[in-house]
Amino acid sequence: MNASVDPQSIGRFLTLAEVSEILNVTMDVATGLVQSGELPAIRIGGVGEWRVERTMLEQYIDDQYEYQRRVAALRQGEFADTGDFLEANATQDDTTPRLRPLP
Repeated sequence: MNASVDPQSIGRFLTLAEVSEILNVTMDVATGLVQSGELPAIRIGGVGEWRVERTMLEQYIDDQYEYQRRVAALRQGEFADTGDFLEANATQDDTTPRLRPLP
């Protein structure tokens, strides 16, 4: 797959190789995202090859943008009350905010 390919022409499901190329990460990273459950995927066939639905990848990317936006907002101190964003066991003194997962 290359940059000149129309994403709509790819089809509903992507291989992990396609996912890794789209995200510009290694196959190990793409596999890790799937195996951890962070990126929803299904296994196809007897050998159990992973397939990621294109809409799930797009949602994952959107969620990552939102997560990074929230981290940046916390670090900039734009919110006086960060309780809406932090996990229950996180404090404002933590060097890396632990944000609650997106719904």
